[in-house]
Amino acid sequence: MSLKLVTRLADVAASQWDALIESQPFLRHAFLNTLEESGCVGADTGWQPQHLLWMENGKLLAAAPGYAKSHSRGEYVFDHGWADACHRAGVPYYPKWLAAVPFTPVTGSRLPGNPAAASALLQALPDFLAQHQLYSAHINFVNADDHRLMAQQPGWLQRLGCQYHWRNPGYRDFQDFLDTLMSRKRKQIRKERQLVADQGFEFHWLSGDRLSEAQWDFVYTCYANTYAVRGQRPYLTRTFFSLLAERMPEAIRVVLATLDDQPAAMAFSLIDGDTLYGRYWGCLAEFDRLHFETCFYQGMDYAIAQGVSRFDAGAQGEHKLIRGFEPVLTESWHLLRHQGLQEAVEAYLQEERDGVRAWAEEARDSLPYRREA
Repeated sequence: MSLKLVTRLADVAASQWDALIESQPFLRHAFLNTLEESGCVGADTGWQPQHLLWMENGKLLAAAPGYAKSHSRGEYVFDHGWADACHRAGVPYYPKWLAAVPFTPVTGSRLPGNPAAASALLQALPDFLAQHQLYSAHINFVNADDHRLMAQQPGWLQRLGCQYHWRNPGYRDFQDFLDTLMSRKRKQIRKERQLVADQGFEFHWLSGDRLSEAQWDFVYTCYANTYAVRGQRPYLTRTFFSLLAERMPEAIRVVLATLDDQPAAMAFSLIDGDTLYGRYWGCLAEFDRLHFETCFYQGMDYAIAQGVSRFDAGAQGEHKLIRGFEPVLTESWHLLRHQGLQEAVEAYLQEERDGVRAWAEEARDSLPYRREA
């Protein structure tokens, strides 16, 4: 039994990797390998692949999609304050090792495979960090199975966050959903949708194999524009979208918003058996309420029509509450080799966890659903 490091997922057979994971598309060999082969991750990006495998007699029993990081961008679990404190104290914080799906704040397994093998992998991590001169380890957006593993490991610190997801208990149509809301909120959503319709927008849903390269050019232009308006470079490359469409077309859903038969905005999502994951959006120009319609209401409509039970529209966004998205706690775990930093962060996270739990409870009071008498 041994821990093995691979710096290219292409060196792991897709059949072996995918045999470990759940159905979630972000963990598939095709998705993670596409990030590497399209240049989204790699040494020049500050995301150097360092995937860990737990092997026994040549058989892959557990794994962790991992990256050596020289910064904290694209993670959505924010530790910039910890890095700044280390810089002020003259203590190195980078490079660090991160188990995550790059640029993807979606909960899932980060230690897929046999639980005993995954536990052994975790126990081997401190020596791996020391051997490779990595100053900390972070495992982001873990699921319930990973929580049970992590809670048994000494030294790891739990961190909580909050997202907002929409649940479909089996609505017949969008009106059926609206009927569950308080009158004022119901009228607000109707008004927002009508404003978009009055501008003349139409919406078209396409799976990954239905988009032409010209349409993918448009999708990427919109995606990149959301970063350009903030003076930032996009995380994903144009090549990523075409490669993913070749390798995972059945998991891709794109809604195109057209005006006078010309594309004006888009939202890119992935789907598995019971969840629609809204990932990227963009537009060529600003239109009143188009963002809410394209990113939220269209996804809710699609989930209802397809019988999908959950719509995860991405990280953050308290404005989702008044549209029926409920607070959901997320979880990450952290191991810091510097004892002083570990102790300081441990104290901070205890207070932060209490605050996140309190906020999630308070946020439920902002939900638009009718209260029982």
